[in-house]
Amino acid sequence: MFVDYTIFTDEHALFRQSVADFVAREIAPYHARWEKDHKVSREVWRKLGEAGFLCMDAEPEFGGLGLNDFRYSAILIDEIGKAGYAGPAIGFSLHNDIVFPYIKHYASDTVKKKYYPGLLSGALILAIAMTEPGAGSDLQGIKTTALRDGDHYVVNGSKTFITNGYLSDLVVVAVKTNPALGAKGISLLLVEAETPGFSKGQPFEKVGLHAQDTCELFFDQVRVPVENLLGQEGEGFKYLMTELAQERLVVALGALAAAEGALLETLQYCKERKAFGKSISEFQNTRFKMAECFSEVQMGRIFLERCIELHMEGKLDAATASMAKYAMTDMQCRVLDECVQMHGGYGYIWEYRVARAWADARVQRIYAGTNEIMKEVIARKIFA
Repeated sequence: MFVDYTIFTDEHALFRQSVADFVAREIAPYHARWEKDHKVSREVWRKLGEAGFLCMDAEPEFGGLGLNDFRYSAILIDEIGKAGYAGPAIGFSLHNDIVFPYIKHYASDTVKKKYYPGLLSGALILAIAMTEPGAGSDLQGIKTTALRDGDHYVVNGSKTFITNGYLSDLVVVAVKTNPALGAKGISLLLVEAETPGFSKGQPFEKVGLHAQDTCELFFDQVRVPVENLLGQEGEGFKYLMTELAQERLVVALGALAAAEGALLETLQYCKERKAFGKSISEFQNTRFKMAECFSEVQMGRIFLERCIELHMEGKLDAATASMAKYAMTDMQCRVLDECVQMHGGYGYIWEYRVARAWADARVQRIYAGTNEIMKEVIARKIFA
């Protein structure tokens, strides 16, 4: 149906099949229950760990597989997303590809030895806490503080819209260690969820992504050991900007996968659905709309394949990652809206996958930096 990616090997194909088998066995039977619970089970995290699907690029000297090949992550995102399980896909990829890199790149060996076993096994679930009630895309505006007191930092403040927040065991928290310095006063701390003074709100009742926990986090005199500082004090904003390219690529890959999966399901529906005595796939409007959607998805696949190549070469810049994030999430919303329309009234019924995919898609244009911010990042490169 689509032109095959050219960047994957036979070894990747075997991995893709193992992921597809895992999705069918460990996600599909339980997803409806998770949507009602507003979170996945801890058991599926442990099974992900047993399958070797967590933190696949962790260094061998700390117990990891050492798979420094982003294509494996791309396959995991693709297979879970195409199957229609956006909530779990986002939670898992956030752990693997958005939060874990901060620990891998900036934590001390002592901290890695302490936390890696749980991160790889699924016993410890990661989250990252940047957004605050008064600071979203503008990270320089965060108010949460972490003031030094001997061999600890004392953290006070709150965070909101935190993916994996309710289940989280270990959180990378963006804080102001020197509030007077603006962006240069931001640092990153690793905070254990069981630390006294750290509390969580109940999972939000969201429009979509019902099988993914999102909540508020609160910090009241939370004492965090100085050794849990990631990298250098005051360098947190720079670290966040450095890692955001991969985060935005991850969001783009999830958007493409969700659009592709829903589109293929809609194609089958159009072939089977009858109106006025014939399949709706015989109507010109249906054929033209589907041609438009398939073209958008195919172009997206080719662009993201190149982005993956650039990322693996260390050449994916902020502007290109922003192009991928905004273009793919905009495309996702357009394609899924057409898929809902093709289903007619059934497209608005929750038991139909396309309805859930449509609801799940909308937030993609907001998190990881709004699409308006993405355009500003691109424009700065253009007009530099």
